[in-house]
Amino acid sequence: MRLSKEWNDYQLLDAGNGEKLESWNGIILRRPDPQAIWPIDMKNERWNHPDGFYHRSSKGGGEWSFQKRLPEYWTVKYRDLTFKVSPTNFKHTGLFPEQAVNWDYMMDKISNSNRPIKVLNLFAYTGGATMACAKAGAEMVVHVDASKGMTNWAKENRDLCGLQDHKIRFIVDDCLKFVEREARRGHHYDVIIMDPPSYGRGPNGETWKFEQNIYHLIQACMKILSDQPLFFLINSYTTGISSTVLENILKTTILRKYPDGRVDAGEVGIPIVKNELILPCGIYGRFESHD
Repeated sequence: MRLSKEWNDYQLLDAGNGEKLESWNGIILRRPDPQAIWPIDMKNERWNHPDGFYHRSSKGGGEWSFQKRLPEYWTVKYRDLTFKVSPTNFKHTGLFPEQAVNWDYMMDKISNSNRPIKVLNLFAYTGGATMACAKAGAEMVVHVDASKGMTNWAKENRDLCGLQDHKIRFIVDDCLKFVEREARRGHHYDVIIMDPPSYGRGPNGETWKFEQNIYHLIQACMKILSDQPLFFLINSYTTGISSTVLENILKTTILRKYPDGRVDAGEVGIPIVKNELILPCGIYGRFESHD
């Protein structure tokens, strides 16, 4: 398992009983987490008096309650990156801190590549990976997401990171349709990153289902990979999908086209401060060229 453990502004304080308790730059949030199914004693003061508490509803979804008036948003820093954080209606905060281990990988590969690198970030959300790649010196980052609201949030993160002068293209579109158009245009990328949802809809009602569509999308992406791809990274939170599935897909697609590379897959997670347990937070699969 690859761990995001270099944070200063974020801490996973405790987790259990289907919930997690986090510090986001000093603001304590209590949220559901389906992986934290082990029992714990929740008598701790922080559990009972968080600054924000997302209550699940028996009808699905839920809502936030706040012990004190929080700012509309605040920021957290990771290395040289700064991100906007704000509790959303769907329990999220606009940032997945476990992805920091992937940001480290991307930044290391790009900064040490010693050549111009063009990046495509699909299902790019609020742009954590986009900013990491741009900060590492990518020649261009193309950021694609179906949500206009999330794309605007990503633009705010660009400004917070001081990346206004870097070449980042923000595109609101269905990811598969965009990739297919890029292939017709003859455009190529050295890096492709994707974080596809389990289920989603494109801006024109296009339906996405991970199990049905992921293989087709990766096949389409192969047509726009450059002759010397640096890496190809998939992240997934889809329940029931093993990292071995991602490994197998990459081996039967990209590795066959670029047999000198290598494939790696596994889990990502965050250490729990209270007891040094690990909270699993999804899976990754990646192809990388040999250095």
